[in-house]
Amino acid sequence: MFKWEPCRSDGRLPVLLDPYGGAGSRRVTAAHDWRTLVSQWFAEQGFAVLVADGRDTPGRGPDWERAVHGDLFGPVLDDQAALREAARAHPVLDTGRVGIRRWSFGGSLAAPAVLRRPDVFHAAGAGAGAGVTDQRRYPGHWRERFLGHRDRHPERYDACSLLREVPRLTRPLLLVHGLADPKVLPAHTLRLSEALLAAGRPHDVLLLPGEGHQPVGSARTENLLHQVRSLQRHLGVAPR
Repeated sequence: MFKWEPCRSDGRLPVLLDPYGGAGSRRVTAAHDWRTLVSQWFAEQGFAVLVADGRDTPGRGPDWERAVHGDLFGPVLDDQAALREAARAHPVLDTGRVGIRRWSFGGSLAAPAVLRRPDVFHAAGAGAGAGVTDQRRYPGHWRERFLGHRDRHPERYDACSLLREVPRLTRPLLLVHGLADPKVLPAHTLRLSEALLAAGRPHDVLLLPGEGHQPVGSARTENLLHQVRSLQRHLGVAPR
């Protein structure tokens, strides 16, 4: 976890989960990169930031990485139960105020977090930040590693489609996407927003013109301040 400062008179802090959770990338390491600095920055805005690498991330062996075969989100989301262990060790953490944010696979994970577990997650800052919302619309050579061929296992693709889960939304959700993203096309976020509107589920959308898959470091990075403002508003943190 990252350094924080108390933001309420009782000293308890809202928790912000900041996972990636996808294949091929670990976040909990001794190395420091720009992702670490972003997490630290969010901590300085009044959140206790928690990063946990669950099943699917590398470094724990083949069985660990293959645990998501057939189900991209279930095991990874379950492993964010690291929140409970962290709260036992640090009573300062307020488990009644929990948010989740991230980009790419982490953005894909944040959306089902609030859709499936509103009892745990109370807001999603970048619920589908460049996230894949319909697995059939992602390159087959990548998804078939985890879900098999879409014609042979359509039920797996259906189970991982966020479009079918939109009626569940009861928590605040902010969708963010760069309109020039060549990796995860903006259609993923736009179709999810369309489905949410059709289901009568309020949500926020932030589209970034000219931005690709990772907007950090560009002149438009400051637009992502909208993430922290959304989280502060919904989790009861005074802006700094």
